[in-house]
Amino acid sequence: MKQNHLFLLLLFTSLSVFSQTNNKEASYRTNLKELNMKVYEKDSTANALVLYEYGNSYVDQRDYDLITEKKFKIKLLNREGFDNATVTVHLYNNERRSEKIEEIIATTYSLVNGNVETTKLSKENIFKERYNENYTLVKFTLPNIKEGSVITYSYKLISPFMYKYHGWEFQGDIPKLYSEYNTSIPANWTYNIKLVGAKKLTTNTSDIKKNCLSVSGGGHSDCAISKYVMKDIPAFIEEDYMTSESNYLSRIDYELMTFKGFDGSIYNYTKTWEAVDKELKTDPNIGKQLYKSISVEDLLSKTIIDEQDELKKANAIYKYVQEEYTWNEEYKIFKDVSVKDLIKNKSGNISSINILLHNLLKSCKINVKPVLLSTRENGLPTKIYPVISDFNYLIVQATINDKTYLLDATDKFLSFGQIPFKCLNQYGRLLDLKNGSKWIDIKPEKSSAVQYKATLSLNKTGNITGTVTSKRTDYYALKHKKSFKNEENYLKNLEDNNPNIEITNHNVTRNESHPDFLENYDVKYLYDNAGNNIYINPFFIKLFKENPFKLQERTYPIDFGYESTYYYIMHIDYDEGYTVLEKPKDLNIALPNNTGQFIFSSTISNNSLNMLMRISIKESLFPSEYYPYLKAFFNKIIESQNNSVIVLQKT
Repeated sequence: MKQNHLFLLLLFTSLSVFSQTNNKEASYRTNLKELNMKVYEKDSTANALVLYEYGNSYVDQRDYDLITEKKFKIKLLNREGFDNATVTVHLYNNERRSEKIEEIIATTYSLVNGNVETTKLSKENIFKERYNENYTLVKFTLPNIKEGSVITYSYKLISPFMYKYHGWEFQGDIPKLYSEYNTSIPANWTYNIKLVGAKKLTTNTSDIKKNCLSVSGGGHSDCAISKYVMKDIPAFIEEDYMTSESNYLSRIDYELMTFKGFDGSIYNYTKTWEAVDKELKTDPNIGKQLYKSISVEDLLSKTIIDEQDELKKANAIYKYVQEEYTWNEEYKIFKDVSVKDLIKNKSGNISSINILLHNLLKSCKINVKPVLLSTRENGLPTKIYPVISDFNYLIVQATINDKTYLLDATDKFLSFGQIPFKCLNQYGRLLDLKNGSKWIDIKPEKSSAVQYKATLSLNKTGNITGTVTSKRTDYYALKHKKSFKNEENYLKNLEDNNPNIEITNHNVTRNESHPDFLENYDVKYLYDNAGNNIYINPFFIKLFKENPFKLQERTYPIDFGYESTYYYIMHIDYDEGYTVLEKPKDLNIALPNNTGQFIFSSTISNNSLNMLMRISIKESLFPSEYYPYLKAFFNKIIESQNNSVIVLQKT
């Protein structure tokens, strides 16, 4: 599906004024109205509110550092919002230079007995600490905060790194009334400017300032002056079925493309994929490892080597790597990659294990290529130009009998052709270091399914007993295989989640060659009765505990990762001494454009009742416009689970 939350603003391509804004209502100074505010009307759940924030980035005329001035004004509505009074600033450094922070000014304003109390931050309460080799943290906490306080703070950042032009986050975890960012960029530097997120800019203006930057000898440059404003920005709230919030937070990012010196020299910072492919080909952690020769006779059994069926051979090689080598929990896909060390130590990082798999398959004449991707939590890699740091995972694509399989041997519970759920992040980069790399879709070919069949019997004495069989495929099977590692906890959770039944004779079919998770057990149903009537909730096993969608509005896509199908079949035989007084109503509900369906039906025949629920989610990724439909769709499912009833009367 097309992503409408991301578009590119190319610097200097348009100088039109898209909209104007009146800035009179936005101010860094606080007032009595703000101090008296008790709740934010547009979001009564907000614990704090950004009243005003302002940024201004420009190049210093004297030493050509990037200067960024920032100002913030925040209302602390209650104690739960106090963490917004602690500020952390990340300062970047490399081996030669570092960013600096100056002019930190912070003040707390509170109403005390009708009077405004002002408390300023002292320099002694500003702290520095080394975070890692590339970042130092500067921290401070606003003093004397109270419920209802308004805090203001400002500072100036000085950076020698023009390739790291400061972006701006319009959206955060608390709502904002007003957010403004101003930039001045000399024509020497050309950036890709990317606006991310669903929120629209209230103001987006550009202009040219002549001769804004000059150097000795008469060289000078014009500057692009831009102003970006957003108003009434809702808090970003995480919910189920989403990837990294970095894909959706409303913000502006900058990526340096080229620098043009006053002497006419040009430096290109953004590479092409053709150039990256050439670099990866000779990279010691990728290319050289991919071309490392492997003695298959030293690693694989003669049975595997002599196997003539290509798919069976690939399966056997995959199982060998999966079972013999252990992932050390390190990603490091471009660092410390060594097939030789992996074979020696039996343990290694993501790339080492999957490159060994690649090389063994290739040595056995199977068509394979590595695939770079970014995990769901890491965010989507940009497609506009190569950014190798966007990727944090490597898998293998094998093509056998004109069918492609994505493989990852780092997880011992995965089946052939299955990759971890964390890798289902829409697309990846297939590396063909001879013919050129390309983007491919990362999407399971088939739906993952959950199937339940309950066969029950109501006898003359009023006991309801029977059996339950279940089957889970693909990603549902993977999840339960991992859960079943601790069988005792698994059974306890099964009983806790199904309080209306007593479970005995639990059994899981274990078959290493079978990718599904098969389960069966005997049950005794514990029902309510009133007089001669027996009340049965047919969903004594719940497919869903609750509706995963609770937000009033969701501005980012719903990403399930894979398509899903659920079946719930119940058959109950009852003695001739009973009649059915009531059964659930039939339902047939569909999502727009036939992207999902919920069917619920029941029939009575020959002293038995048959019931079927079928739920199908036919897309793995839905745009945010589908959110109200999905929310209503799941509401109906939950309502049917919780409120359906079968009433039998003893005659």
